[in-house]
Amino acid sequence: MKGGRGKWSRSRVTSLPPRKLAAPARLGRAAAAVFAALGDETRLAIVARLSSGGPTSIVRLTIGAGVTRQAVTKHLQVLMLAGLVRRHRVGRATRWELEPERLQAARRSLDAISAQWDDALDRLKAFVETGRGN
Repeated sequence: MKGGRGKWSRSRVTSLPPRKLAAPARLGRAAAAVFAALGDETRLAIVARLSSGGPTSIVRLTIGAGVTRQAVTKHLQVLMLAGLVRRHRVGRATRWELEPERLQAARRSLDAISAQWDDALDRLKAFVETGRGN
C-alpha cells in the first residue's frame, strides 16, 4: 500500500491501457443529429407512423397526432434536416417518407458504443477477478 491509498489507488486504476473510440467523429455527429431529432415524442411518433405506413401526406400524419398541421410540418422539417425523412410531390400533394439509412447508421453507432461498453466491462471483470488488466 503506497501512501495509504490501498488496492484501488488512482495510479493503479489509471494504469489500464486507454481504448480508442470505435466510431469516427463524423458518424458520431450524424448519429447525434438523429438522436436529437428523435428525442421529441411527436417526432418519434411521426417516424413510427412513416415506418409502418409508408409515404404519407401531412394531413394523414396530423390525424391523431394531437398537434396542428403547422406543428407537424415543423417537426417534419427537423426530421428532414436530420436526414430521417424526405419529401416528394405527387400531383398537388406532398408525400413524406422515411429514410431508413439514417436510422441504420444511428443503430450502427449504438452498436459500436455497446461493443465499447462490453469491452470495458470485460476488462473490469478480468481486473477484478485476476487483480490485473489485459
